[in-house]
Amino acid sequence: MSIITPKLILASHNQHKLEELKNIISQILNVEIKDGEIVSSADLGLIEPIEDGASFEENALIKARSVFKQTGISAIADDSGLIVDVLGNAPGILSARWSGKHGHDRENNLLLLNQLKDLPDNLRKAHFVCAVALIKVVKSAEKIEDVIGDSIVKVGKMTGKINYRQKGKNGFGYDSIFIPDAYRSNLTLMGKTSAELTAEEKNKISHRTYALLEISKELKGIFNA
Repeated sequence: MSIITPKLILASHNQHKLEELKNIISQILNVEIKDGEIVSSADLGLIEPIEDGASFEENALIKARSVFKQTGISAIADDSGLIVDVLGNAPGILSARWSGKHGHDRENNLLLLNQLKDLPDNLRKAHFVCAVALIKVVKSAEKIEDVIGDSIVKVGKMTGKINYRQKGKNGFGYDSIFIPDAYRSNLTLMGKTSAELTAEEKNKISHRTYALLEISKELKGIFNA
């Protein structure tokens, strides 16, 4: 049985994000992503860097560079967050640890709902931001430290509003309290949170998809699409 060398490594330990990335890239490039072609840093037991950047773009680059330096394989990372207008653009880069503990989705959601308690629709406007950083191998070498790569960073957004309660079982992060604007004219999907949408419905309009579309040319080169 042959072992597939990854074509791309996602700098994340979030398996939900890995599956979403595979689905979106497959959708954008219209190709089948085979098992092992995209793996996560968790799959390889890679060391996670300290995300001490001052922006989504900086944090995405920090993560992608860390994976590239450790492996010499093309690396991709995203840094995503929720921006709530009335909170002065918070949670922002602190979205994943808004309640004080990294990755505790339920606690993050409940805290944010409580902070917006009793506010009307016009004060619940928000948008998701996703900065995607890709470091693509442009010159291979026997030694990892000699591999040369080019980096690119792009940003995507998804506008909407914060619901009054959690709804839906799909997705992750703040999906259960975020209602996208994109489906306002769709009688079937209007008013649904991202967590009530199917993966396909969400991926058509998501901030991550818009960011990845901006680097579709580079991704085509990696997957020979």
